Amino acid sequence: METRIRDSFARQSMMQTLGAEIDHITDGEVIITAPILPGSRQQHGVAHAALTFAIGDTAAGYSALTKLPADQEVMTAEIKINLLAPANGDLLRASGKVIKPGRRLVVVSAEVHAITDGTETLVAILQGTMVPIQI
Repeated sequence: METRIRDSFARQSMMQTLGAEIDHITDGEVIITAPILPGSRQQHGVAHAALTFAIGDTAAGYSALTKLPADQEVMTAEIKINLLAPANGDLLRASGKVIKPGRRLVVVSAEVHAITDGTETLVAILQGTMVPIQI
C-alpha cells in the first residue's frame, strides 16, 4: 500500500511544483507537508489558500486510497474547505483521514496546520467525498 501511494504521489507534477512530500502513511490516514515557498504566498505574505486546499485534498484522497483494492484509484467528487486562520509559518502539514469507507463513495476529512518553530496553528479543515474508479 505504501509503495503504491508513494509511486502515485511521485507522478503528481503539481505536488512537485509545490515542494510537497508525503510524511506518513497508515491505514486510513496520510500526512503531507509542503514548505510555504515565495511562489505560494498571497499578497499578505502567508500561504495562499490554493496551497492549503491542494495538499488537504491530496492528503484526504490518498487516505481514501489506503482503503481500496489495488485495481482502484480515487477522484475527488466534492470537497469543502473552511479557512480558519492565516497560514503563516514555514510549512503546512495536511493530515487526511477516512471518515467512512464505502464501495461507491469514501467520505474523508483533512486538517491543515501551519508550522513555524515547532508551533502549530490549525488553518483549515476540509471534508469531502472521493469516488473509487477502476484502473
